[in-house]
Amino acid sequence: MPPPKDVVKIAIQMVGAIPQLIDLQQTKPLASVLKDVCDAWSLPNAERYALQYTDGRQTYITESNRGEIKNGSILRLTTSPDQEAERLYSGIQSNNVDVKTDSLKKLASLSQDVTFAQEFINRNGLKQIFYIVEEGNDTGEMLAHTLKAFMELMEHDFVSWETLSPAFIKKIVSYINMNAVDASVQQLSLSVLENMVPTSRLLFELVKKEVTLDRLLTHLQVTNAQLQLKAMALLIALLLAATDAERQEMMDYLREKNIRQFIHKNIIHSSEPLADEMAHYLYVLQSVSLNLCERRMRTSMDPYSQEQRELLQSLRQTAFESESEAATGTFSTERRRSLCAKEFHKLGFVNYSNPAEDLRRAPPGLLALDNMVYFSRHTPNAYSRFVLENSSREDKHECPFARSSIQLTLILCEILHIGEPCSETAQAFYPMFFGQDHFFEELFCICIQLVNKTWKEMRATQEDFDKVLQVVREQITRTLSLKPTSLELFKTRVNALNYSEILKLRQTERLHQEETLAVPVLELRERLKPELLELIRQQRLLHLCEGTLFRKISSRRRQDKLWYCRLSPNHKVLHYGDVEEGVHSPPIESLPEKIPVADMKMLLVGKDCPHMKEKSSGKQNKDVLELAFSIMYDMEEYCLNFIAPTRYEFCLWTDGLNVLLGREMTSERTQTDLDVLLSMELKLRLLDLENISIPDTPPPVPKPPSNLNFCYDFSHTEQ
Repeated sequence: MPPPKDVVKIAIQMVGAIPQLIDLQQTKPLASVLKDVCDAWSLPNAERYALQYTDGRQTYITESNRGEIKNGSILRLTTSPDQEAERLYSGIQSNNVDVKTDSLKKLASLSQDVTFAQEFINRNGLKQIFYIVEEGNDTGEMLAHTLKAFMELMEHDFVSWETLSPAFIKKIVSYINMNAVDASVQQLSLSVLENMVPTSRLLFELVKKEVTLDRLLTHLQVTNAQLQLKAMALLIALLLAATDAERQEMMDYLREKNIRQFIHKNIIHSSEPLADEMAHYLYVLQSVSLNLCERRMRTSMDPYSQEQRELLQSLRQTAFESESEAATGTFSTERRRSLCAKEFHKLGFVNYSNPAEDLRRAPPGLLALDNMVYFSRHTPNAYSRFVLENSSREDKHECPFARSSIQLTLILCEILHIGEPCSETAQAFYPMFFGQDHFFEELFCICIQLVNKTWKEMRATQEDFDKVLQVVREQITRTLSLKPTSLELFKTRVNALNYSEILKLRQTERLHQEETLAVPVLELRERLKPELLELIRQQRLLHLCEGTLFRKISSRRRQDKLWYCRLSPNHKVLHYGDVEEGVHSPPIESLPEKIPVADMKMLLVGKDCPHMKEKSSGKQNKDVLELAFSIMYDMEEYCLNFIAPTRYEFCLWTDGLNVLLGREMTSERTQTDLDVLLSMELKLRLLDLENISIPDTPPPVPKPPSNLNFCYDFSHTEQ
């Protein structure tokens, strides 16, 4: 007979004593449980003791978290959090350097526990930490433990970052600005400031003033990867907290210092593989930089603006310079206006009598005008060739430069997500972005010439305009998906992907997606499905057995804490636990936490997950919701919450968990994999029927012949 749900079988250890095996009654007050344990070991003053996990983060057991104790858990009897907090509070004030250092080291470890952290903060422990930092001159191990303890205590959000004193902040800043400081101290100092910057405008301004961009660039150029990462994290935090004007000023300064070229050479093309967190910061830096175009993209042209009118006129003058000069001195005002309208018509403006009207649509707004002017000034020969070549074609076959430029700018804004908020987890940056100044404008220059090339290949007319731009969008997105490392390589690849290649790719994809619709083939597909679905199920379970590294995202979106989860080889237990950075496939024995598959009751995804409901839904980033899932277990009382690193991992894990729960696999990846496997299997099965048409209905079975007789007459046996 199984034990009652409110009774858990556990072991309790104590140094120098024989462990106790007890049945923990969850309905019994924890104080009574502790008294029984202490009495068994003849220990007085049970209130001075507490229970603590022996593995993982060694969390203290309290009335609020005791429900998480599982059968077979091993606990330790240790000093209670309030006693330990009192002891360490005294220890960090000791005049003995060794005692003080050991106390700070222990404090940094225990501060991860919320119960201990609250006890220590209630004793005004943070004030003592401030004193050690503000008044101390140590820059080595002791200071590193102090800052680590401070970070862990602040992580629990009991105290606001705005309460930090200017003296404390300036001391932290000094560690960053000094050269002769231990690297671990500088890393922690950068982390402190990174967490501080988003909390208030006042703190942002203080950090921006005290830590110069030059100093951050110095830290970016070191060989220590962790220090480099923390410097990048602070730089990104400053950029995200800045106003539009401040962000523009900061990005201009970084451009002057050639930060893109440095990142391209020393980080992206470093001998060391790029860490996920650094990839995310590079994505954010790219996104912030491209979003500087948003203001121009959302601003319509003002026909009364002298500056904007001059930019517009410069397009005409560059293309038709000699004609314009002749017209200026020879014709009347009305005649000049007529000539200008004719030239704007040749440039491809729809409203050629008033071309400003074409630029009233926002987006792309003035960004399209900026791109056209950049193209005309930086590649004048290509610009003149584009315009003059098309103005000499028949009216129906001319490619309108201005109209194409406006639509192409809008397409590039959509592909590059200009004007959209940064994702909190994405890592998809373009390496070529960091190898080129004026990336957006240079990309436009390549793509507008691609428009003209594709237009000619398609022998397009004005009626085909949308069709041509749709092909160009496909050419750009397909080439960007290859992640070219430079614009030159992008140019080579996108020009090689001509219209005929696009048609071939579309045809191939269509054949893959739309297998022949003959009834016998459809019946064969249905017969093959169960076998192939079972193959997919086995692959999903195998992936769960290999395990995946997940990141924890706290309320301040820090992603530096990792945990690993994997399924046991017999598919009966889910093992998980915290791991250190750099550990990619920990052995199953090193993962302390367990969930029996038999206890799993339900899989939740997206906004139904508890860890998504806890956070403000208004601030939730869409892609985080798309990667979130949770397992409910033990009569739906507890949840294990996940945020998948990628959509691919999300699909594999949710499918695998559904298989364990005996449910259908529902992810889009299942359908994709099934289609691929069905396509391959059908092609193999139908290989012998190539070039043979398959009828929709089977041929009729002929009638048996009149003399058909399978009966053997035993009466005529041989004598």
